[in-house]
Amino acid sequence: MLERHPGAPPYSVEVDQNERNDQRQQQPENGEHEASHDQPVPAAYSAFMRQGWGDRELDLPSHPLAPWAARRRERLAELLPGERLVVPAGVFKVRSNDTDYRFRPETAHTHLSGNQTSDAVLVIEDGQSVLYARPRSARDTDEFFRDRVYGELWVGRRPSLHEMSGSLGIECRHIDDLPAALGRSAKTRVLRGVDPRVDALVPGDEARDQELATVLSELRLVKDEFEVGQLQEACDITALGFEDSVREWDRVLEHGERWIEGTFFRRARAMGNDIGYDSIVGGGSHATTLHWIDNTGPVTPGTMLLLDMGVEATTLYTADVTRTIPVDGTYTPLQRDLYSLVLQAQQAGIDAVRPGAAYMDPHHAAMSVLAHGLEDMGLLPVSAEEALAPDSKVYARWTLHSTSHMLGMDVHDCAVARPEAYHQGTLAEGHVLTVEPGLYFQEDDLLVPEEMRGIGIRIEDDILVTADGSRNLSASLPREPDAVEEWMGALRS
Repeated sequence: MLERHPGAPPYSVEVDQNERNDQRQQQPENGEHEASHDQPVPAAYSAFMRQGWGDRELDLPSHPLAPWAARRRERLAELLPGERLVVPAGVFKVRSNDTDYRFRPETAHTHLSGNQTSDAVLVIEDGQSVLYARPRSARDTDEFFRDRVYGELWVGRRPSLHEMSGSLGIECRHIDDLPAALGRSAKTRVLRGVDPRVDALVPGDEARDQELATVLSELRLVKDEFEVGQLQEACDITALGFEDSVREWDRVLEHGERWIEGTFFRRARAMGNDIGYDSIVGGGSHATTLHWIDNTGPVTPGTMLLLDMGVEATTLYTADVTRTIPVDGTYTPLQRDLYSLVLQAQQAGIDAVRPGAAYMDPHHAAMSVLAHGLEDMGLLPVSAEEALAPDSKVYARWTLHSTSHMLGMDVHDCAVARPEAYHQGTLAEGHVLTVEPGLYFQEDDLLVPEEMRGIGIRIEDDILVTADGSRNLSASLPREPDAVEEWMGALRS
């Protein structure tokens, strides 16, 4: 998927959203979050509901992330020694009235703890880590049967503190103990904009807190063995989702872009946590809109279909893969020529991925191929070399975006890393980045031949930097035009 706002702070919470979330926390003392249409609860009903329940602790297995997360916390403490570091998971966000979005924890929090429950806060201090969490509903209040946000009979069983501690390998305390813990005098940094309640507990120091966000982002640049395995799993499931979509081609032709969006989402939920980002299903000229996520259009014979989709694994690592396929199952001569040019550019970008190479090398390699191709088509107002000059870049009218971004738990991972560690830095073993050049000829672009207008092509793969070069994690999906046609033919039959 294309990067929306390179370098923009990733942790932004809208004011009205904060206000609504704050209101959701201002509930009666017994903790119930109720809706206007809920029935009154008489005292007799409340008392009866608190009786006669069995209790049990689940023996949860150790989370496979636990040892890796422990090492990450140790590394973070070494980078910012002698300080209290506060990393929240975040809270539920309102979708509409009293309906929340499905919760997805703040990336840095889960990267450091493995926890995926809401409201939790990780505190690292004096070499010790404590996870302050909201455990399962108690039976001595009405929360478990009245609370729409946290009640066990409404939303399911949350783990107990003991269960969380045993599984994640970290000391866990009740979230109600957090204010006292943060009230003790200490040099403190907070990952801001994630949980408004946590922000309110600690006076802000913008520069120091921003440095924490930067360190947390850079901590994820080099992927460890566990992370590489999870990214590979996400890519493998993604490939299955692409295959599902093509197998249902009759339905695709009947219902259009929406059918593929739904089909891919089914695979993502069945084998992963979710989609890693809103799927882009661009039929025909919709492929020229870089972030076309409405997915409301038809899939029309004679055109191509751009599919930019990725599964988020249960551990929250996401794939990000794009293929542009012929709706008829066979590229026309013009489609094949343009597709082959983009493929040649992508391969040049992939070939440039290796340890010690500049991060921008894959981009420059891919853009050189595309610029010379545009020159050969007679589209450039100057030579390709002149167009590639930093003070020109007129070729970008038809390429529009950068070729790569880092990939991990966020589809645009490590977004707050310093420029010298990311966009202006060098590639290192363990980096994972996309390589995704494209050509986009808008419907109303009078500078291109009429038969090319409305054609958009992007090819994207997820590339791991290895000790001696690179490895394509999404290589199971074909890229060569003959192979794409053969793949589609086999699945559609």
